Amino acid sequence: MTESSIPRPQDVRRVACVGAGVIGGGWVAHFLARGYDVTAWDPAPDAEARLRRLVDAAWPALEQLGLASGASRERLSMADTLEEAVAEAQFVQESAPEKLGLKRELLAKLDAATPAGVVVASSTSGYPMTDMQTEAVTPGRLVVGHPFNPPYLIPLVEVVGGERTDAEAVRWATRFYEVAGKSVITMDREVPGFIANRLQEALWREALHMVANGEATVRDIDQSITEGPGLRWAVMGPMLTFALAGGEGGMAHMLDHFGPSLKSPWTRLEAPELDQALYDAVVSGCDDCAEGRTIADLVAERDRGVIAVLRATGRLPGAGTE
Repeated sequence: MTESSIPRPQDVRRVACVGAGVIGGGWVAHFLARGYDVTAWDPAPDAEARLRRLVDAAWPALEQLGLASGASRERLSMADTLEEAVAEAQFVQESAPEKLGLKRELLAKLDAATPAGVVVASSTSGYPMTDMQTEAVTPGRLVVGHPFNPPYLIPLVEVVGGERTDAEAVRWATRFYEVAGKSVITMDREVPGFIANRLQEALWREALHMVANGEATVRDIDQSITEGPGLRWAVMGPMLTFALAGGEGGMAHMLDHFGPSLKSPWTRLEAPELDQALYDAVVSGCDDCAEGRTIADLVAERDRGVIAVLRATGRLPGAGTE
């Protein structure tokens, strides 16, 4: 892949989104709000109706974040086939279910159907691109563009290539996501689950252990984050947060003082057995926490809260595609 064979990131105007579930639909909403023309495709018979409902539900939050010039839900079109969806695409975001065989087959089809040189990114939440690009004829343009849910609201995208990905494709994708209003981490190497998911998964596993052992309720766990470290993490990450715990001595003093606690039994990273009792406890605990609010109610509440945090910390995504 050469730089001249692909459009410049700032020149992209048409994006194809393949897969229109929660993640793919979130990408559609984000790209529409940033002023792109979006063509979507999903094999489900009710895909268009579900997608338009998702975009409609996300739009009030996107209006609060700030729409780009020309942004409109009318710039969404649904394709009848995968080939039609990518025929004129200048960038492709794949968001199919997390099944390795499906990802391999779909990325190979996208590679065959997408115009030469156009970068194709996968929203995979855990698979390395090296494992997904095995059947593609021109794997050099295939990258991971892992978002956080919902993509229209959470700025983070993690970008990384596979062993057969061209370095230029990774650089191009990084710049494109930045132009599209995302906060990008470009990873130097592949690691299963990437960065943020691995950190999130560690917290999730410990939470399940505590529920399974009767050490904490679902409500206790959520409150411990929203009223505790979550407030700090909205401003700075865990590393700088711990550095502040060392006072004027910073991280060095923190490690000297609290380093021995790393040997304490404060965490169990191995996942607990997800038996029926734990399954039921987690599901019923979440129902209890919802206190009668529907999923739609909770989505709206979450969106308002995240926007408030982004606004309060001066981190609203940039508007516009220039």
